[in-house]
Amino acid sequence: MDLKEYRDKRDFSKTPEPRPRKPGAGRPNLVYVIQEHDASRLHYDLRLERSGVLQSWAIPKLPVMEQGVKRLAIQTEDHPLGYEDFEGVIPKPEYGAGTVKIWDRGVYTPVETAPDRLVVDIDGRRLKGRFALIRIKAREGTDKAWLFFKIKERERDEDKPPGTKKP
Repeated sequence: MDLKEYRDKRDFSKTPEPRPRKPGAGRPNLVYVIQEHDASRLHYDLRLERSGVLQSWAIPKLPVMEQGVKRLAIQTEDHPLGYEDFEGVIPKPEYGAGTVKIWDRGVYTPVETAPDRLVVDIDGRRLKGRFALIRIKAREGTDKAWLFFKIKERERDEDKPPGTKKP
């Protein structure tokens, strides 16, 4: 994945955001973070480590743990590894000007990956469990609109006590 769009939107002499760097050695766990971003509008930036970058979505409303509550998630440019630790103020008039705080962080495990569907097990401080990102077709023809929501985890037979039947 390319970080050109990320670099092109920022003047690193004016913003405290991290510069792209080459990924280091593989880590045992994939990074997950949600950053509260109080910019022109308060929103939450979901970031999942994939292919050496943080794939990113802006979620206009607070993410929730309740099953069945869906949140719009607009895919944004990939961010560099290291951004998962970023907190600070992006000055005006820079792109994304406003305050960034870590709202939740942890690790995740991919369960299902497809171009229009991503299912992950999140182990964060606030969010825990199985979540899905499903691409939706927007009226304007953009492919950046997704839904983010918690889904029911399927019980595996090996997790059930002996002698129990499948529902």
